[in-house]
Amino acid sequence: MKLFSYRNLRVLFLFILLLVVAILAQEQRLASTDWIEPLDVTIYPINGDGDVKTVAYINQLKVSHFVRIDDFLAQQGKRYQLMVERPTQTRLGVQINELPPSQPARSANPIELLIWSLKLRYWAWQVTPESDAALDAVQLFVVYHQGREGQPLDHSLGLQKGLLGLINAYARPEQDRQNAIVIAHELLHTVGASDKYDQHGNPVYPEGFAKPDKQPRYPQHRAEIMAGRLAVDAGESKMPSSLRVCVIGEQTAREIMWLVDGE
Repeated sequence: MKLFSYRNLRVLFLFILLLVVAILAQEQRLASTDWIEPLDVTIYPINGDGDVKTVAYINQLKVSHFVRIDDFLAQQGKRYQLMVERPTQTRLGVQINELPPSQPARSANPIELLIWSLKLRYWAWQVTPESDAALDAVQLFVVYHQGREGQPLDHSLGLQKGLLGLINAYARPEQDRQNAIVIAHELLHTVGASDKYDQHGNPVYPEGFAKPDKQPRYPQHRAEIMAGRLAVDAGESKMPSSLRVCVIGEQTAREIMWLVDGE
C-alpha cells in the first residue's frame, strides 16, 4: 500500500481544509457574538432576474432602506440589557454582478450542504472587495426579483459558518418591510439563531411564540422573528406586516448569546 497515494493525499487535504474551516468558524462565532461593539453587516444587492424594474429598484437603494433592521435589533437588545446600544451596524455594499452558486434542495444531505457552503464562501471571497474582509463581519447577499403572482421565491439561507447570508427578496417598494423581516431572520441565523417553525411553516410552541403564556394562546399579536409568522390559531399563521410586530424570544436570545444560562 502506497502511503502517499493520490487518494490518501486527497483525503489528507480535505481533512486539513475542514479542520481549518472548523477553527475559523469557532473564531468567528466568538468574535461575532461578544456584543461589546456593533456587529458589522454589509448588504450586497444582486439582480436575480435581469428585469429593468429590478435594475431601477437596486439603483435607488440606500443604507436607509435597511436601518429598520438595526433599529429592530437595538430595540430588542434593550429588552435584554445588552451593553452595546446598537448591536448591528448595517451598510450597503457594492452591487454584485455574478449570481451565487445554485442553492441545494431542501432535501439535500449534509455532504451536499457542506460542499455548497464551501462553494458559497469561495464565491463570496471572489466577488467582494478585499477591503470588506473581516473575521467578525457578516455578509448578506440579497438577490432581488420581481417575482410572479402566486409563486414564492426560493428559500433564503443564513450560515453561521462563514457569517454569510443568501436572501431572495422582492424588488418592489411595497415589499420593503417584509424584505426586512427576511433579512433580519437570516442575519440572526449567522450568529447562531435556529428556526422556530414546523414543517408547515407554523410557529413551534412555545419557543416560536412571542408570548407563549398569553391566555387565550391565540391569536398572537406579535411574531417571534425566528418563527417568522404570527400564530393566528392552532395550525394557522400569517406573515407579520413589519419588524414592528416582531420580537426576539428568550430561546433565540440564548442562542445568539444575549442571554446566558442562569439569566
